[in-house]
Amino acid sequence: MKKILLTLICSLFTFLNISNAKELNLELLDKKDESIIEISALTTIGDTKKLEIALNKGLNYGLTKNEIKEILVQTYAYAGFPRSLGGIGTFMKVVEERTNKGIKDEIGKEASPIPNDLNKDEYGAKVRAALAGQDTIPNPSGYQLFSPIIDTFLKEHLFADIFARDILTHKQRELSTISVLATLGNVHGPLKFHLQASINTGWTKEQLKEFVKVIENSLDEQKALEVESVLKLI
Repeated sequence: MKKILLTLICSLFTFLNISNAKELNLELLDKKDESIIEISALTTIGDTKKLEIALNKGLNYGLTKNEIKEILVQTYAYAGFPRSLGGIGTFMKVVEERTNKGIKDEIGKEASPIPNDLNKDEYGAKVRAALAGQDTIPNPSGYQLFSPIIDTFLKEHLFADIFARDILTHKQRELSTISVLATLGNVHGPLKFHLQASINTGWTKEQLKEFVKVIENSLDEQKALEVESVLKLI
């Protein structure tokens, strides 16, 4: 009787452990998410060899060609045109090689047209406020008053022209953004803002801890520790 009871107890613990593991896995990043992180980070440092591997992995894991193009466009807003264009050039090479091998990757959807009458200043201000977790647009302050033109560029170009493109969700764009910022390093203010924005768009603290691990594997321990220190402030 004791052996039967012991067997039942062991079975129950095994079941609970498996159930808990499944629940925890729901919190983890999937392979597509990891690819967004790796592609964004490696584009930022210009490591074309590793980027080729990451791009191939991304396509194999189900990212469409247009989604990857959009990730590379997203990186330009934070890492600059040279890195973004370098990433696009690397992706062109990867696509050509895969096509020559007879691999047919999904192209994916195109971005929906942006209405001609869209008030980009208002739209961008609302997007930025939403990313910050604010229901209303706050009054300008700080750098917005000191350099109004950079605020205009942020609202009308970054948070309107780019964020209005629906190939990627705002949640995916934030994942790409924190990847670029983590790679750049020494940008604690923007990194803190966008880590919080990532949470506001739907990522969990557990997923962001996984993000730190991907950064460590893609880059190095020092970059990961820097992100981890900022994440603790949120």
